[in-house]
Amino acid sequence: MSRGDGTAAPSEHVGIEGFMEGVKRRNPGQPEFVQAVQEVAEDIFDFIEGKEEYHRWQILRRIAEPDRVVSFRVSWEDDEHNIRVQRGYRVQNNNAIGPYKGGLRFHPSVNESILKFLAFEQTFKNALTGLPMGGGKGGANFNPKGKSDGEIMRFCQSFMTELYRHIGADVDVPAGDIGVGGREIGYMFGQYKRITNSFEGVLTGKGLEYGGSLIRPEATGYGAVYFLENMLKTKGQDLTGKRAVISGSGNVATHAAEKIVQLGGKVLTLSDSEGFVYDPDGFTQEKIDWVKTHKTRRRGRISDYAKEYKTATFHAGERPWGVECDVALPCATQNELNGKEAELLIKNGCIAVSEGANMPTDLEGVHLFRKAKTLYAPGKAANAGGVAVSGLEMSQNSARISWKVDELQRLLRDIMDGIHERCLEYGEREKGYVDYVRGANIAGFKKVADAMLAFGVV
Repeated sequence: MSRGDGTAAPSEHVGIEGFMEGVKRRNPGQPEFVQAVQEVAEDIFDFIEGKEEYHRWQILRRIAEPDRVVSFRVSWEDDEHNIRVQRGYRVQNNNAIGPYKGGLRFHPSVNESILKFLAFEQTFKNALTGLPMGGGKGGANFNPKGKSDGEIMRFCQSFMTELYRHIGADVDVPAGDIGVGGREIGYMFGQYKRITNSFEGVLTGKGLEYGGSLIRPEATGYGAVYFLENMLKTKGQDLTGKRAVISGSGNVATHAAEKIVQLGGKVLTLSDSEGFVYDPDGFTQEKIDWVKTHKTRRRGRISDYAKEYKTATFHAGERPWGVECDVALPCATQNELNGKEAELLIKNGCIAVSEGANMPTDLEGVHLFRKAKTLYAPGKAANAGGVAVSGLEMSQNSARISWKVDELQRLLRDIMDGIHERCLEYGEREKGYVDYVRGANIAGFKKVADAMLAFGVV
């Protein structure tokens, strides 16, 4: 759009439709990234109405354009001495409030669109924690499933041999994500140390023996439940006796299940890519421990749970959102809960949804939850517990100290309570109704935007 003097008008002034058209044009074939920007823009355009400084400095346009996207070849040798080639990435989205911070994902689905959406979301999520962390994300289209330890080690070492030049304790601090756990972090940290001859907190999610933090494995799942608990409190309720459906069976899902059980709730489902298990008797701590061991050590499938515990049934190729429940926690992956499934959850009486995964609900589902005034916590708020404890791990590494479990649990609780308060501040639309999506988007945007305004055009 022209201003009449031959120059382009600031993109925010063209309205959300024109803005999103520009995002789509600049990012062809990247539906996940466009979806993430759309979800945020719907709230930000309303918020910045009449705030000329955000328009003039094109803040949202700049946040939606990563600082840089690095892609590189990762060559490695498998156990049969075949040379394999994968593609690696690091998306450094925004470092206005601190070093880039965000996980590494190893999965066949990894591409630029998915990592750009994750880095964009991470920018807002990290801002919500109140900690000085910018947003980034990375990974590779490498599938660790079925690979030997030797193959995974060789891939991780080759991946880090390229990545190391783009990261650093005060530049960019990656962590784990799907396909990247303690084993992979260890191999990558060892290679970084080997190449640079320096021992610094350049990765989080490390083992306790070499600079890791207590409660990091539990943090994302616990944090999602703490946020859920805070939402219920606004209605004078708690988790006692509440029936919960959870997707996923990895680190986030099992620890979310664990915390719900501790707080008196009843967990009915867990899942993986092959389907979900439904246990009408509920998952006890013993059963959750069995799933943890089965998934992390035996590398088994969730269907085996129904063979181990005869009360349970396995539903192949299905997702758990049709099971009647009071609360739902999607903890698997992006777009795992669609509009029809959201409608089903609402119809079946689900009163609250807390996202343990990144953008697990598609845009139609988000709109339905908001229209129904369901207590709905987007991932950028609800699953921020993991990166919060990663930030605490960075602090411990910088100070060469290690905090005790009780202190870390208190800090995690305080951070999740703080995120909830920020969402309340910007999300209350009318008496008794808090739009947590709006609250999270605006609170995260405002912190990053105000820092960018202070820096000028950089």
